[in-house]
Amino acid sequence: MLGEAARDRRRPDALWVGKSMTRETGRRRGLDEQAVLLVAGLADLAVSTLDSAVGTVRGLLRRSDAAELAAQAEQDLMARGRLALDRYAAVPPAHLEILARHALARRAADDV
Repeated sequence: MLGEAARDRRRPDALWVGKSMTRETGRRRGLDEQAVLLVAGLADLAVSTLDSAVGTVRGLLRRSDAAELAAQAEQDLMARGRLALDRYAAVPPAHLEILARHALARRAADDV
């Protein structure tokens, strides 16, 4: 025993002082509980999203115009891909070229 303070044998990191634990153990338990709750929330979100996706696929398979819908979805995906490539794969203008154009514009403005 540590005077009035004693260690809990089930939890070696828990220090009991009188009838209450120290704050360190309380914080640790709080972080553990928070992590468990976050994981449980993510799992629930994943299951509900998967359930929704399965329901959507079932609904699509029941439609009579599934082939037309698939063709339209393909066109939409290709358009989105083209936009994404245009947005991220475009080469930015050369930095020195931009500076040279600004310098020429200033000289032209000063000469007038």
